[in-house]
Amino acid sequence: MEVVKKDLEDNKVELKVEIEPERVNDALEQAYKKVVKDVEIPGFRKGKVPRKILEAQYGKEILHKDALDILIPEGYRDAVEEADIEPIDQPEIDDYYIAEDEPATFSATVEVKPKVELGEYTGLGVEKEEVEVTDEDIEERIEHTRDQHSQLQSVDRDTVEDGDFAIIDFEGKIDGEPFEGGSGEEYSLEIGSNTFIPGFEEKLIGAKVGEKTDVEVTFPEDYNAEDLAGEDAIFTVEVKEIKEKQKPELDDDFAKEASDFETMEEWRESIREEIKEQKEQQTEQEYENELLDKISENCETNIPDKMVDDELDKMFQNLSQSISGQGLEVDEYLNYMGMDEESWREDNRETAAKRVKNNLILEAIAEEEEIEVKDEKVDEEIEKIAEENDQDLEQIKALMQMQGQMDGLKESLTMEKTLDFLKENN
Repeated sequence: MEVVKKDLEDNKVELKVEIEPERVNDALEQAYKKVVKDVEIPGFRKGKVPRKILEAQYGKEILHKDALDILIPEGYRDAVEEADIEPIDQPEIDDYYIAEDEPATFSATVEVKPKVELGEYTGLGVEKEEVEVTDEDIEERIEHTRDQHSQLQSVDRDTVEDGDFAIIDFEGKIDGEPFEGGSGEEYSLEIGSNTFIPGFEEKLIGAKVGEKTDVEVTFPEDYNAEDLAGEDAIFTVEVKEIKEKQKPELDDDFAKEASDFETMEEWRESIREEIKEQKEQQTEQEYENELLDKISENCETNIPDKMVDDELDKMFQNLSQSISGQGLEVDEYLNYMGMDEESWREDNRETAAKRVKNNLILEAIAEEEEIEVKDEKVDEEIEKIAEENDQDLEQIKALMQMQGQMDGLKESLTMEKTLDFLKENN
């Protein structure tokens, strides 16, 4: 087989492929065996018509399409390997020709991964920030847990104050007409939580139990219900009761209730380690992002829309799985956020393009530095996955091979190893 490669604009490559006559004749014979099963000619049993009779009756072209369906996929696959390219989309096939005892030819035009012109990627002086856990960090975490364990209790006063939980009945109207979702009874509203329409909670401060108060507000322009966005509304509110949080004492009994530790001292030390680990992970991620941003500034490449769209597909699939894990449908979540899939993709397009460029850069650096991951390392990672999911190692490996995940895992480990190289050399 002969392959002539021609680079085109916009990351496209044209492959002119010529397939040897032996393979052509073999494909024509396979095509005959397929076609003859459905052919009926007087004097012959169905499926038993000799090839020469078939071609004489219908013309040799009757076998060409099926033979090309055999030759082109195989020829294209071999041509891609010989030309050493990485297609990112389906090819456009044209100019095909086939005849018995002659070479078959076709042209394939396909978009490929772009090349990266690497600039400086070592010695850039990017430093990681030191992680510090303060006493304030720990107390804030404890206070949050304490808040979760608080209980609401009625108070012996009749005037609403900031921080209170006001139990209210309310009815909202726009231009004198009630609207859907604008009323409620026995609703517990924390004053100062900013969970209601802006301005609503503040205007309840000073309201008295048993009295009705008119609260005038304007819905935000970006409110998730389009029919209410920007509208002026008047809510008639009656405060039924006032409650406040009663927080538990900060003692060893509370530590036992809120954690797996016997004393506040042990619990605080555990929180310190937990916050430290979280901060280290966040700092590491920020360090990697800063490092890749700086390297990216020194590199040039053309990011194909197809790769960005593919990355957006992965991101949306991950979002869908995450939302599903919380018992919601992704469409419900997007509607709550005031967007649909199209607007979500547009909002995240820049992030996807940045990810694509970073991956291309890491691949180029891995190739330049000859960074590879051995099969033993891949096996170790699969073993770790099996242990974490409490599943049989061979079953996990077979499943990953069946789903075509092995190459992706090896690529992911190569990217990690490349990142480690960059950290060590910056």
